[in-house]
Amino acid sequence: MLGPESETWHHVLDWRLLLESGRALLLQVAHPTVGAGVVQYSDFRKRPWQRLQRTVDSLMLISYGGERTAAESARLRELHKDMKGIDHHGHRYHALNPEAYWWVHATLFEGAVHAHANFATPLSREQQERMYQEWREVGELLGLKPHHMPDDLAGFFGYFNGMVADRLEDNEAVRQVLAALADRRSQAPPGWPEIAWRVFGPVSADLVTAVTIGTLPEPFRNRLGLQWTTVDRVKLAAARRAVKIGMPLLPDKVRYHPMALAAKRAAAVKSQDVPGRSPSVR
Repeated sequence: MLGPESETWHHVLDWRLLLESGRALLLQVAHPTVGAGVVQYSDFRKRPWQRLQRTVDSLMLISYGGERTAAESARLRELHKDMKGIDHHGHRYHALNPEAYWWVHATLFEGAVHAHANFATPLSREQQERMYQEWREVGELLGLKPHHMPDDLAGFFGYFNGMVADRLEDNEAVRQVLAALADRRSQAPPGWPEIAWRVFGPVSADLVTAVTIGTLPEPFRNRLGLQWTTVDRVKLAAARRAVKIGMPLLPDKVRYHPMALAAKRAAAVKSQDVPGRSPSVR
């Protein structure tokens, strides 16, 4: 179970990581098993923001939920146990297939590291290594076995690059995600007034699409036939600079997920009550 001394606690709470949520989702559904499950069981195309919110809330429970972490892990396995069928290759699939289940978990780790490099403070090699070992522990809590996951960070990135090169595909789920990200008429996210979303929705769709396409691994972007121009590169570079400079100026209640912020503040108060121990909140 993750706690205040873990790297994960300090590196998955920032809303900036959501800028690459479309990238992570595309990488996930490009796996044949995951893609088949999304097409046959998910309501993502009709309710993209609600689906994203559920995913983020689940990640926060696993990272900051304390005693609720085990219950959330069990809930996820129960949710996926009946998701099975035939994919578009004619192969049987099951959502709890270890290769596919680990791939989804793996993309969240890689996505956090990648988003920090692009929009926040890049994590050192040592930080990445410690966080990866924590991610393996969470993987076991989710029901994966140690042999399903690479042993160390170097092995992980070798595995990840191999998946991108040889396993991921262009499929119906990929196209659904791309269409949803680019939909300038999508419903407002939960909590957004409809009138405000009419103004900011198109801008948000353009930004999310640009970030998603621009941050994809180049071999995979080329496989999907997605255009990436010099103008697009300039837009992405400007977005990176603006987010890196602007986000740290915002108050914590705006920068961080409420569950993560509450957990970290509680840990800081508790540490102050222990003689000789300083708060762990960074």
